[in-house]
Amino acid sequence: MELKITKLTKDFRKTLAVDQVSYAFQSGVYGLLGINGAGKTTLMRMLTTLLNPTSGTITWDGEDVFQMDKDYRRLLGYLPQDFGAYPDFTVQDYLMYIATLKGLKPAAAKSRVAEMLHLTSMAQFKGKKMKALSGGMKRRAGIAQAVLNDPKILILDEPTAGLDPSERIRFRNLISELAADRIVLLSTHIVSDVESVASQIILMKAGQFVATGTTEELIASCPDKGWLCNVPKAEVYAYHQKYRVANVKTLSDHAQLRILSKESPMPGAIPEETSLEDVFLSYFGERSGGEDGNGMV
Repeated sequence: MELKITKLTKDFRKTLAVDQVSYAFQSGVYGLLGINGAGKTTLMRMLTTLLNPTSGTITWDGEDVFQMDKDYRRLLGYLPQDFGAYPDFTVQDYLMYIATLKGLKPAAAKSRVAEMLHLTSMAQFKGKKMKALSGGMKRRAGIAQAVLNDPKILILDEPTAGLDPSERIRFRNLISELAADRIVLLSTHIVSDVESVASQIILMKAGQFVATGTTEELIASCPDKGWLCNVPKAEVYAYHQKYRVANVKTLSDHAQLRILSKESPMPGAIPEETSLEDVFLSYFGERSGGEDGNGMV
C-alpha cells in the first residue's frame, strides 16, 4: 500500500500553490501542518483527482491515479474543509444517499450506514435534519460519509475547524480508530490536532514540504530553543521586534516571555523543553519586525 507523489506541482498562473513536492505515504496517520495559504488544500484536491497537476505524478502502488480513474476513486474517502450537505435530509437519509453515490447496494448501504452512525456517535441523531446539526455533529456526519466505502485513503481537510475543545478531542480519537490498515492524511494549522495522532508530520510552507518526521524528530531538529524570560513591561515591544515570542504573560511588575532563539536571549533566561508548537512557530511564525519566520536571519 503506497500513495506516492513525485515532483508534484500546481501553478495557477500567478500563484505557485504546490511546488515540486515528493513523498511516499504508507499505512498510518500523516499530519499536514501549515498556515492558511501554504498549499495544503490544493495538494489534497490533487490527491483526490479534483484538480489536475501542472506537472508531476501521483501513483497508487505504482499506477498513475488519473489513469486508474474510478478504480482509484473507489479507494478514496474525502472530507473537504467546506463540506456541503442537503440541509433538509436527515442524517440517515443523507448517508444513504452518499452510499448510493458510492455504489453500495441497498442492503450493504443500510448496514454500513448503521455501522458508521455508531462509530461516529451519531446514531441517536440519525433522524435529525442536517441543517439542525451543530458544527461538531456536522463534522462527524462528514467523517461518516467519508468512510462509508471503507476507503484505503482517507483525506481530511481542516476537519476540526470551528469545533470546541471537547469536539476536537472526540474527533482526534475517532481518527485514531480509523487509522488501522489505511492511509489517513489530516490537514490542519492546529498543532494539537496532529501532535497526538499523527505517526508522521509534514510541515508545508509556500507550496513546499520544508520538514518531515515524527514529533520527536521534528523537535530534535528544531533550530530554536524555548527560553523563559522576565523583562520590564516597557521592553516587551523591543523583544517582539528582535525575537520570535511564543507567549506573553503580563504580571504586576514585569512581563514573562517565552522566546524562541538559538542562543539565550538575555542573562538569566531559563531554558525550557521544546514543543511541536515551538517547531511550528520556528518555521511559520513571524517577528513583529517582518522577518519571514523560516529560521533564517
